[in-house]
Amino acid sequence: MFAPTESRRAEFALLGVSMLFIVISTLALSLARGEMLPANWLHLLSWAVCAVLGSLYLHRRLPNRDPLLFPLAMFMSGWGLILIERLAPPFAERQALWLIVSTAALLIVVSVPRILFWLRAYRYTLLVFGLGLLVATIVLGTNPSGQAGAPELWLGFGTLFFQPSEALKVILVAFLASYLAEQYPALRAFAGVEQRRLSPRILGPILLMWGLSVVILIWQRDLGTAILFFLVFLTLLYVASGYTPLLIGGALLVLIAGVLAYQYIPLVQLRIDIWLNPWPDADNRAFQIVQSLLAFGAGGIFGQGVGQGSPTFIPVVHSDFVFAALAEEWGLLGVIVCIACVLMFVMRGLRIAVKENGRPFHALMAVGLSVVLAVQSLMIMGGVLKLIPLTGVTLPYFSYGGSSLLVNFIMVGLLLKLSAGET
Repeated sequence: MFAPTESRRAEFALLGVSMLFIVISTLALSLARGEMLPANWLHLLSWAVCAVLGSLYLHRRLPNRDPLLFPLAMFMSGWGLILIERLAPPFAERQALWLIVSTAALLIVVSVPRILFWLRAYRYTLLVFGLGLLVATIVLGTNPSGQAGAPELWLGFGTLFFQPSEALKVILVAFLASYLAEQYPALRAFAGVEQRRLSPRILGPILLMWGLSVVILIWQRDLGTAILFFLVFLTLLYVASGYTPLLIGGALLVLIAGVLAYQYIPLVQLRIDIWLNPWPDADNRAFQIVQSLLAFGAGGIFGQGVGQGSPTFIPVVHSDFVFAALAEEWGLLGVIVCIACVLMFVMRGLRIAVKENGRPFHALMAVGLSVVLAVQSLMIMGGVLKLIPLTGVTLPYFSYGGSSLLVNFIMVGLLLKLSAGET
């Protein structure tokens, strides 16, 4: 629980700092383009309206919420809007519209009475719905780019495209938190005895999640989502049980799946080969990652300045490689601020989990939602820096993607409900 007066002051102060940063960056981008006035002032206005109205409504509806979560989400999404305007102007208007929709979705989530109870009570219905989305994507999936051979991870409705794997993140976290909370006494008892025998209640979910991840990996060729789902599951299982060998066993399953994927899936083989040594193929298949590394090097400590670098040499930079563009134009300082924002968001989510340690479902929900953001951010940041193989996920709040932004704001809404102690 948080004091309402202190919460409001802290939130408005952080939103004010965010507004100042976004206005200065917008003006700098306009000057770099030779414009007297910002051409994208409507995007700035959209962000400001979402920030102010959202904060006022949250203060009225959830006075005891965590005061940092909403400002952090707005700051990162505002920064992302500037990046998209810089890198791919035609997509900026869509992202601004999605920001409005996402903010509205957040406010709807915090307005629904007992939404956490309904998520827990109808976990199997949610799971069936999520698996139905997965099957629909496998059968009817498409790719907005229309490129031959590109992963078909979207469902299309006219000119509107939605990535079901984004919604599946929240669905799986809710299902796993509910299931593991129900099995919490058995899991703790299992971790505390010397002669352990894996019961179907413990072994079943492990194999189910591993199998689901393999299905996503094989049929959708979506390495990032498969790894993300399984790592989030392992984290929740470890938090619920406190039994380290389960974590080690899960890691071995990830390793086995990775080895098999490298042997039989060309896309996975390509990404691992590029990760190990991109330089022989720098002008062809490894062009993206090499240009990303050059962008980091060009940024230095203080960056080239907004609109002053050349991040657009990187293909699809507004989506998978937005972190490299941020590094080139805002430099190491910008990278540190970006990482600090993600880290602070995750820490606040885990703090909520600690406060809810008497209610296993609420604690596991907070952990799961926080870990989704942490793992996804770590995967793409490490990928564009060539620290790990590139997985193709987006950087939450920063990258272009309407369905990603929508789901991330829904996650914020759920965390705000948890932080206020609501059910």
